[in-house]
Amino acid sequence: MLSIRSRRPALRKLVALGTAGLGMVVIPTVSATPASASPAPTASSSSAIPLGDGYMGAGYLADGARFAPDTREVDLTPESSSSIQATQLPGIDVSHYQGSINWSSVKAAGIRFAYIKATESTTYKDPNFNANYLNAYNAKVIRGAYHFARPNVSSGATQAAYFASNGGAWSRDNLTLPGMLDLEGGCYGKTAASMQSWILDFYNTYKARTGRDVVIYTSASWWNSCTGGWSGMSARSPLFAAHWTTAASPTIPKGFPYWTFWQYTDSGSVGGISGAVDRDRFSGDATRLLALANNTP
Repeated sequence: MLSIRSRRPALRKLVALGTAGLGMVVIPTVSATPASASPAPTASSSSAIPLGDGYMGAGYLADGARFAPDTREVDLTPESSSSIQATQLPGIDVSHYQGSINWSSVKAAGIRFAYIKATESTTYKDPNFNANYLNAYNAKVIRGAYHFARPNVSSGATQAAYFASNGGAWSRDNLTLPGMLDLEGGCYGKTAASMQSWILDFYNTYKARTGRDVVIYTSASWWNSCTGGWSGMSARSPLFAAHWTTAASPTIPKGFPYWTFWQYTDSGSVGGISGAVDRDRFSGDATRLLALANNTP
């Protein structure tokens, strides 16, 4: 059964992502009910999410209006130390929907990294970003900023520049991950070719501004439908796979050889954060996470 995200607008209470794939995480088994797939997003579909309401998972509707789920399985089992392999690290992603966060409590709960919403389009900055980003840093949680893409509003270059100037910058300080581009919802009226161009435009501008390769958050269904399973980013960007499931691994979008991060559920709480929190995993140990943060081999 899908959980209800009580902290988010009623329009987006039901959500879902991809199916199976590559990975090595062992998740406790719980009952889950797959649902039949809805039509995949098309080039003519676009996001109806109000400006500022985007977050990692906002574009995945179970009714198929913006996204066709491959399965609807959410792991409701509490995390335990035995459920994560030693070579993978637990993390979360947050926005203003989580309210005020005690990052010291988050750190004490075992969370090793976090992605924090910074911007959306070219006019919106998350009101909790500054506090979250600073307090996560002070608590020694390795964190990165993310931008919720609006490809129908302006060019990729324009949005990348706004992101880099409003939270998406990077420094080699042992605690800052490269920025992340959140791609979800419909195809924003773009063909696969034009979406590819938009993403590459964003990537090139972000790279020029920060010196880092932007991380791409997406699901297999969105990427395969809206970019045509494009392989053009596989050698450029780490993949943040979006797939909420009880399966032991996420679906990998076509064109990517493996995942680096995995958002595996939107359910549960951690570190005293009120309401549900998206839970993530990094496909490596602490040494590899630090290497990614510091841009070292």
